[in-house]
Amino acid sequence: MTETLLLAALGGVLIGLLLTVFGGGGSVLATPWLIYVVGVADTHVAIGTSAAAVAVNAATGLAAQARAGTVKWPCASVFAAAGLVGALTGAQVGKMIDGAALLHWFALAMIAIAISMLMPRKSEGDPGVRLTPPMVWKLAPVGLAAGFAAGFFGIGGGFLIAPGLMASTGMTLANASASSLVSVTLFGGATSISYSVSGLVDWALFTPLVAGGVAGATLGLPVSRWLATRVTVARSGFAAMVVAVGLYILLK
Repeated sequence: MTETLLLAALGGVLIGLLLTVFGGGGSVLATPWLIYVVGVADTHVAIGTSAAAVAVNAATGLAAQARAGTVKWPCASVFAAAGLVGALTGAQVGKMIDGAALLHWFALAMIAIAISMLMPRKSEGDPGVRLTPPMVWKLAPVGLAAGFAAGFFGIGGGFLIAPGLMASTGMTLANASASSLVSVTLFGGATSISYSVSGLVDWALFTPLVAGGVAGATLGLPVSRWLATRVTVARSGFAAMVVAVGLYILLK
């Protein structure tokens, strides 16, 4: 049991480190880590547990971004509110799908996330953006779709949320990354609650996973500074690793 908890904590360190360095995509490794390294036999339990950990880690990051004043709360709230419906629906659908089939779809999602990480991102935008009625009609459907994906796969969904916020409002990448944490926290929390009600969260693994994530985020700060001039190469390497894990799951 001790070895299992240590492996869960080590996974948390890795995921927290990757999230801090790359700002997204790292949480997608939580479920494969729990299944193939920690030894969680039930795919649904792995997804439910990872979703709970993702929610806590995102909430920690959100608190820091809120203090820095980088969160665009009105836009983020509309996106998150619509996405909450999608997350709850996605989680419910995911629980009804056979574990092996769900893992297959999860692997395909991993590959899609990796590809999205390789796409160039423009940081330009309006730092003073304000919510307008036309924006609501753009934010709501995109939020609904992103929430469904997050709930279905038990992931943070940041790779969908930040681009969705930028496309719908014209905000900067920095504001979108910070504001996306509102949705990641809410989606992860809703998904984990849905899975927990069905008895599909391993709370014994949740604690070391979160503790490791905090340690990983701390380690990630100096690493991200060191990689500042090498971020493109590092991101490409990370994306390649995510693709490799996705292909491993598909072949296995």
